[in-house]
Amino acid sequence: MRVRRCAVTYIEPREHVEFDLGSLLAGGGGAVRRQEWIAHAPHLPGEVVLDIAEVECLGRLSPREWVEPGILGAASTALPKLLECGLVLAEDGAGGGEAKLRDSHWWPPAAMLHRASRWRGCDAAAATEAAGLATAEGLRSNLGSPPPAVVARASPDDRVPLPRAAGAGFDELLKRRATCRNFASRPLSAEVLGAMMQRVFSAQEIWQVEDDTVFLKKGSPSGGGLHPTEAYLIVQNVEGLAPGLYHYHAIEHALEPMPAPEDSLEELALRTVAGQYWFANAPVMVAMATRFGRCFWKYRRHPKAYRAVTMDVGHLSQTLYLAATDLGLGAFVTCAINEADIEEALGLDPLEEGVMALGGFGWRGDLMNNAEFDPAGHVWRT
Repeated sequence: MRVRRCAVTYIEPREHVEFDLGSLLAGGGGAVRRQEWIAHAPHLPGEVVLDIAEVECLGRLSPREWVEPGILGAASTALPKLLECGLVLAEDGAGGGEAKLRDSHWWPPAAMLHRASRWRGCDAAAATEAAGLATAEGLRSNLGSPPPAVVARASPDDRVPLPRAAGAGFDELLKRRATCRNFASRPLSAEVLGAMMQRVFSAQEIWQVEDDTVFLKKGSPSGGGLHPTEAYLIVQNVEGLAPGLYHYHAIEHALEPMPAPEDSLEELALRTVAGQYWFANAPVMVAMATRFGRCFWKYRRHPKAYRAVTMDVGHLSQTLYLAATDLGLGAFVTCAINEADIEEALGLDPLEEGVMALGGFGWRGDLMNNAEFDPAGHVWRT
């Protein structure tokens, strides 16, 4: 059996400080420091705690060349654990997710960021409320004053005033754009759903170079004109449409039904938004998932590629907000989501097609039961 280490591994030295009464009584500082070595690899579901012998073993292996374990000498005693956890691979074994990562043109630091920042089973709302951070007053009380809202780079006397434009329809639209936290139980019509999907996610034009090379024009910009972001819907309350999971086909402007989740749709919706109950009853939620291969086909192992796909999702988010506002709907977009849970429900491999953000839209309720940020009263008129 020949072995090599996985292609992308990051080692973090992590210090643990623990109270030690014996040290304190002996005149010491009362603290004992313990060093751990933590391995992070984007093809693994979580971090791996190593000892120094296992770190040394990894350091002596190539990510490309298969070698006999015997050349490692005493360090080979660390191989069983490293093989079991997936940091070292056997030539006669299956590469699994590591092989996909090697072949997918990820820039390694971006792959690590993407994997490490995903959530599973988190209740962000409960954690925020427990920490006293659910209100602006709570934020200020617990965290102190924030950095200034704007930064000044010149004295007031040196500033050059700009003319303000006369108010127009687009200006009013921007003023009414506000994150909705109060959705009504009123269903959406199929026509309104169709209008939203057409404006935000559909292909407006198609440019075909060859049979296998197609580019799309959409209502939002995309890095390299590649439009790698797919839309997956959690439909909860739309007239004439069965509740469930759907994929949106951007060229055909059609919904493709997907297998039902193992638990109820309501439970999945709440878990997906990490316990943010003020979003969970939106008639339609849209998970924006990036097909990384579409972007990395052009930008191979490129340090800006991941930034480009996050910008793509940001562009789509603003288009979703404005399209909903124009139709008189409330909308939200959040990245405080349990990506791993929704990817599992949709059957997605996070290194091939990963959920980046989740939005939703529907009719706004009559009462503001959950606080919304509308300081000028453009939405909630008094």
